[in-house]
Amino acid sequence: MTFPRFSFFSRWTRLLATALVAGSLLSGCGYNDFQTKDEATKAAWGEVVNQYQRRADLIPNLVNTVKGYASHERETLEAVTRARAAATSFQITPEVLNNPEAFNKFQQVQGELSGALSRLMAVSEKYPDLKANENFRDLQSQLEGTENRITVARQRYIAAVQDYNVTVRKFPNNLTAMVFGYETKPSFTVENEKAISTAPTVDFGK
Repeated sequence: MTFPRFSFFSRWTRLLATALVAGSLLSGCGYNDFQTKDEATKAAWGEVVNQYQRRADLIPNLVNTVKGYASHERETLEAVTRARAAATSFQITPEVLNNPEAFNKFQQVQGELSGALSRLMAVSEKYPDLKANENFRDLQSQLEGTENRITVARQRYIAAVQDYNVTVRKFPNNLTAMVFGYETKPSFTVENEKAISTAPTVDFGK
């Protein structure tokens, strides 16, 4: 009666030992690092998206306030509305982080919204009553703060992606990357970074 029991425990001991060895090998070749750094990029990306959404949420009130003082600036107001619609309708999925084409599209729609906002603010300069409006000044302050948060969130994402990409390329982690299909992630390009990191002009105190 003791032999089956011995066999049972021996089998599970071998399985446990095999699992421990496999885990040790995976850890040694960077597998666990990939998991940690991949989650870090996702968290950083989530904050980027959150701040862009915060900006998008401010725009309807901003457009309505400007419209109250400059309703005939129809083309500029409609451009902002269209750009916001394009930015908010773009589906942000985890695949965006691994798809350069989709990532570039995200940059493009956000860049177009930044440009439209800049033009809207430039138009607002022509209306002293609008600049003196308390609601407009409050929106101006919120927009300025959000643009700063976007810049910080974007920089953190760039740093997280750089750390992840170095891990993908570094030996012997690159062997693990090939086995499990880990690839470098796209990040903000220099050209697009310059365009979308330029916050709309919102200082009306000059």
